[in-house]
Amino acid sequence: MSGMVAVIDYGMGNLHSVASALQHVGADEVVVTHDAELIRKADRVVFPGVGAIRDCMAEIRRLKCDELLVQALTEQHVPVLAICVGLQALMSHSEENGGVDCLGIIPGEVRFFGNPLEDGQGQRLKVPHMGWNEVRQHRDHPLWAGIPDMTRFYFVHSYYVHAENRSLLAGSVEYGVSADAALARDNLFAVQFHPEKSADAGLTLLKNFLEWNGQC
Repeated sequence: MSGMVAVIDYGMGNLHSVASALQHVGADEVVVTHDAELIRKADRVVFPGVGAIRDCMAEIRRLKCDELLVQALTEQHVPVLAICVGLQALMSHSEENGGVDCLGIIPGEVRFFGNPLEDGQGQRLKVPHMGWNEVRQHRDHPLWAGIPDMTRFYFVHSYYVHAENRSLLAGSVEYGVSADAALARDNLFAVQFHPEKSADAGLTLLKNFLEWNGQC
C-alpha cells in the first residue's frame, strides 16, 4: 500500500504528468500541493521540478517547501523522490543564472555542461542534454529493482550534479562528462532523469518507489 503521495507543487513544471504516472502504477492517492498540512500527512513525498534554478529556489523558499521537504526527510522519515530540478535544488550551489545557492541538503555542485561540449571521440554534443541515455548503476537500491544496469532513461538538462560524498552515487550518465544521474541517502532517492517520461523503466522505478519503505 502506497498510502497518500504528495507531489510538492511550487509552480514549476508539469507536475500532473508525474501524478498521472504514479496513479498509473498503482498509487492509492496522489495530491499535487504545497499545502503544509497535506504534505505533513503524506506517506510519501515527490519533489519534482523543471525550469531555471533561480526561479525555482525563489518559489521553494517563498512557499516554505524547503522546510516541508526537510521535515519529510528528517521528522516524518517518509520515502522522498526528487526529480530533475528537484535533485539540483538539493545541492549546495548551482552555476546556473550566474550562481545560485540551493538547499544544501546534499553537499555538492550543479555545473554547466560547457560549450562546446565533446564526447570521447571529439564529436560535438548538444546542450541541453536531451533524450535517452544509459544510466550506470553504482550500488544496489530498492528503486533499481527489476531495472537492468545501463537501462536508458529520458533526460532534459543543461546543468549536471556532482555530489561531494561519492558514496551517495546510485547512478551516473556519460555525456561529455560523467554526471550524477541518481543519488541515494537514507529515505531520499533523487534522479536527474524524468521517470514519468522514461517508458517502462521509469514506470518500474515509480512503482518501486510506491513499495519502498525508505530504507536502503
